[in-house]
Amino acid sequence: MSDATSNANAIDAPTPEKGLAAADSKGPVLAADGTPLRKSLRRALRAQKLRALMLIAPLLIFVLITFIAPILDMLFRSVENQIVSDTLPRTAQVLPEWDSASGEPPSEAVYEAFYYDLFAAVEARQHTRLGQRLNYENTGMSSLFRGTGRDLDDFREAQVEYIEDFAPEWEEAEFWVSFMGGEGGEALLDSRRDVVLALMDESQRGPIGTVWCATFAACEPAPGSIDIGYTPSAEVAELLPRTAEAYADFALITVLEEEDAIAEEEPWEAVYVAFAQDLAETPEAELAAFSGPQAQALVDLKAGLADVETQGFRDFFEEADDDWLMIGPWRTIQTYLPDYTTGYFLNAADMQKTPDGPEFRPENERIYGLLLQRTMFLSLTITFSCILLGYPVAYLLSNLPMRTANLLMILVLLPFWTSLLVRTSAWKVMLQQQGVINDVLVWLGLVGDGSRLVMINNQFGTIVAMTHILLPFMILPMYSVMSTIPPSYVRAAKSLGATNWTTFWRVYFPQSVPGIGAGSILVFILSIGYYITPEIVGGTTGTFISNRIAYHISSLLNWGLAAALGSILLVVVLVLYWAYDKIVGIDNVKLGG
Repeated sequence: MSDATSNANAIDAPTPEKGLAAADSKGPVLAADGTPLRKSLRRALRAQKLRALMLIAPLLIFVLITFIAPILDMLFRSVENQIVSDTLPRTAQVLPEWDSASGEPPSEAVYEAFYYDLFAAVEARQHTRLGQRLNYENTGMSSLFRGTGRDLDDFREAQVEYIEDFAPEWEEAEFWVSFMGGEGGEALLDSRRDVVLALMDESQRGPIGTVWCATFAACEPAPGSIDIGYTPSAEVAELLPRTAEAYADFALITVLEEEDAIAEEEPWEAVYVAFAQDLAETPEAELAAFSGPQAQALVDLKAGLADVETQGFRDFFEEADDDWLMIGPWRTIQTYLPDYTTGYFLNAADMQKTPDGPEFRPENERIYGLLLQRTMFLSLTITFSCILLGYPVAYLLSNLPMRTANLLMILVLLPFWTSLLVRTSAWKVMLQQQGVINDVLVWLGLVGDGSRLVMINNQFGTIVAMTHILLPFMILPMYSVMSTIPPSYVRAAKSLGATNWTTFWRVYFPQSVPGIGAGSILVFILSIGYYITPEIVGGTTGTFISNRIAYHISSLLNWGLAAALGSILLVVVLVLYWAYDKIVGIDNVKLGG
């Protein structure tokens, strides 16, 4: 036996590869068109693979756009935090130097940078978005930004009025364009354009967008390519740096956001404030050496402004709202200055980000852990309820004659023909204290009229309604698997003396487990993300974490926290899926066959 086996193994059977190798040793085998056969075969295989790829390409693109891309976008939103640094670019440069543990408010330089950033944000109508974002972390920040934004025009009003009254041209738009404009300031304008576009939440058009607009569509001019009719003067920018930056911001926002011409709009008050500040800090000799016709006027303005009362930046913000002298608002801004943050995930884990590191929130503010536990408990309860109710139905359908089973299958599929809202609303009518079920129980004398059962706006209502809605998703996989179990196995077990219970438990049930697994995965994943039905019948104790996600998206517009909660839910589902695969084996899950 061993000799025969060894002889059989020793047989050198011919194969296509060996044939090609032998042919190559005698010279290349040529195809009909004269090319080497090996090259021709490889070309045919590549063409075949390419055709297969083209066949699945539409589905692949559809999955990428509708499934993969939203998940990646959700993951990105859960850590993205560029709104703070984009709205407060100057503040982002100086605030990190402040030590929040000192107990003192930031320096005057921080308040100065914050003033110019906030003024531009107000003009671009973006300060409320920033206030809303920071309000997620520190309640009251939204109203603080709104209130302060209304008072910015009053800062150093005496200086502004002095400059405007110094000569009529100093409050004319065309004069400011000629005074600030010139040559050599393209780099300044480009840098401020990038800052303003980030503030306005706009972006430069990329190469793909440029090709698309040039080839397929007539697009509006890209924000980065719009001519604002103004180029800063390099000499003025060097002499009056704050004024040049402030005026460039004014020009860009006026043209890009308000779609007006800068030659028709008087500069912001912030431009006058920056102008007065530059004049005060620039030596008189440098002002006198200015090559423009306003050299003497600059010297005279510097001398006149020296006698005008000046209010400090910190004093102004204290006058606007004394909360700006407290540590809390500035600590919140400093904590969330980075472009990417773990704050959303920490909030989703009932924690908060602080300068000293992550820490748990107070006990009365920890809600997401409770919601996640409730979601898991209710989803598992609904899954087991569907198994208990669906298994007998699937067993009955699979053992009835085909004609009868098909007729009864219509009853299983009938709920799919009814709107989800209609089915949920029907359960709300039936389960309420004055509903059908309570009325029947009172009529039968099982409960008193004054002690009607509370079956709605709680976990019981959620379990009942969702079990009814998801039951078909459990029955169909189990039925498809049970239909493939040969009846001869059951007859053989009984013929060998097994009882009905032993036959079912030892022979039939193990073969139906793959259907139970498929239905359980389907029902559990569907139930863990449900939010419409719990919202209607769950009340305050029967809602899922998905209801909180929907609330953050639609009501609070806190997409970052919603994305973090969704990411955590995704991770939980993947971990449970991995655990199921390790314990049961995903290969044992079948939908029939």
